[in-house]
Amino acid sequence: MRALQYRSIGAAPEVVEVERPSPGPGEVLLSISAAGLCHSDIFLMGLPAEQYLGLGTLPMTLGHEAVGVVAELGAGTTGVSIGDLVAVYGPWGCGLCATCARGSENYCPHAAGLGIVPPGIGAPGGMADFMIVDDVRHLVPITGMDPAATVAITDAGLTSYHAIKAEFDLLLPGSTAVVIGAGGLGHVAVQILRAMSPATVVAVDMSQQKLELAAAVGAHHVLPSDQQSAAAIRELTGGVGADVVFDIVGSDATLTMARECVRVDGSVVIVGIGGGLLPAGFFSTPFGVRVRTPYWGTRDELVEVLALARDGLIRVEVETFSLDEAPKAYARLHDGDIAGRAVVVP
Repeated sequence: MRALQYRSIGAAPEVVEVERPSPGPGEVLLSISAAGLCHSDIFLMGLPAEQYLGLGTLPMTLGHEAVGVVAELGAGTTGVSIGDLVAVYGPWGCGLCATCARGSENYCPHAAGLGIVPPGIGAPGGMADFMIVDDVRHLVPITGMDPAATVAITDAGLTSYHAIKAEFDLLLPGSTAVVIGAGGLGHVAVQILRAMSPATVVAVDMSQQKLELAAAVGAHHVLPSDQQSAAAIRELTGGVGADVVFDIVGSDATLTMARECVRVDGSVVIVGIGGGLLPAGFFSTPFGVRVRTPYWGTRDELVEVLALARDGLIRVEVETFSLDEAPKAYARLHDGDIAGRAVVVP
């Protein structure tokens, strides 16, 4: 079968021929219908050898966003049937601890020690003709949904939903939510905020194309990202500042913006892995401000955010590519040349 693999440190990913896997006991083989590209892939492929090889060995098949049709069941596997269309829940945990029992496998305290890694971020991912899923609990049926339009919900949707859901105590009538970075995750975050909260939503980005997308999907205000952004947000809020700032970028510059525009007793949520650091404490962040770094989302939240998509309350702006075109798609993603999400349809 064909697979898009990251094969050597610092090199571009390549489409190669690899052996088709067979599912072991309890496992599921999916025929991949769609797989999503993500900026976290770019981040991982940009790591030096000493940092990357702690995550897993190379070569690695990319793709932590995956949707597919059940093609084969391993011995003893129940709960799905051949031909079912399913989405893959990516942040795999041990499945046995109290954290996993709550569905929060994204925060499993044992996964790293047991060598359990997500598909496409260590385990073979969905950027291939076929993919092994380790357990049926990591599958969510999406019967009747379009795979290419749905696949990014498993990360861009789930990550945004998880970050926003924990802030509902601050997203009250009259509140303001700022989304820094209006691209792949950001334009989904804008829609979730509009669908599930009464907050006024402000989107900030350097790209006019992405600001236009944010406005089209419901942002009340869009602002260019520059040195005046924080002051403009404070002006929009009558000098008070934003109740919650979701930084989808996570660079030093955007975190500085977040610190400068968040209100007293507000919240800064660092979603992006741009490598920045936010000094937090007295005389650095406003009094009472909490700072969170959420990771991906829970299994039950994936079911919930897929329901939002099924009901038409959120949608992902998608540009599709063949598997052979995937290396070019990653290059364009790296250059910021994709407004929404890039999706590979093998």
